[in-house]
Amino acid sequence: MIGEIHLQYVSQGKTPQEHLHNIEEVCKAGGKWIQLRLKDVDMATYLHTAMQCRTICDQYEAIMIVNDTIDVAKAAMADGVHLGLEDVNPKEARQFLGDNFIIGGTANTIENCIQHIEDGVDYIGLGPYRYTATKKKLSPVLGVEGYKKIMSGLQSKDLEIPLVAIGGIVVEDITALMRTGISGIAVSGMLTHKENLAEQIQNIKTLMI
Repeated sequence: MIGEIHLQYVSQGKTPQEHLHNIEEVCKAGGKWIQLRLKDVDMATYLHTAMQCRTICDQYEAIMIVNDTIDVAKAAMADGVHLGLEDVNPKEARQFLGDNFIIGGTANTIENCIQHIEDGVDYIGLGPYRYTATKKKLSPVLGVEGYKKIMSGLQSKDLEIPLVAIGGIVVEDITALMRTGISGIAVSGMLTHKENLAEQIQNIKTLMI
């Protein structure tokens, strides 16, 4: 499932309703992997929004991932959860969610990646590629060379897992990033409030082949 979807959309918006609007626009335009990333909202709001997100993703046959919160992911019947470095351990998440949930983890270093692999995640969101304003506590920027180094380090240890680049990526970065051997990219601003979104998504997918 993960290997077939190379483009992930991380939701953006000033309100939960704006997140949902942007998610639906991306789904309508052909996006097939949605991560609902709500910050600074109470649990009830997060759950209510997640349930609406589930309805949208079902309508467009898109995979739905919830950022950070395993309780919301389970209650909203999401397909998975994406965990930050300071969130619940993936092993605990697996026990709580079961074997059928997708579990992703954020990483910035090869040590983070190795730990995630040991903890049994299904994919790793590796970044940031460059500076991004969407994250408050930003880890050191990797750039193309950072991805090459981490990919090479994992290969030397015979470790393999889908790696998804994230963090300030623009269309012009895609070709060079894909050459590093990563499995895909996660974007937010690139697909939010854009005209000709279907054309944009098709163009991105073409560049990623």
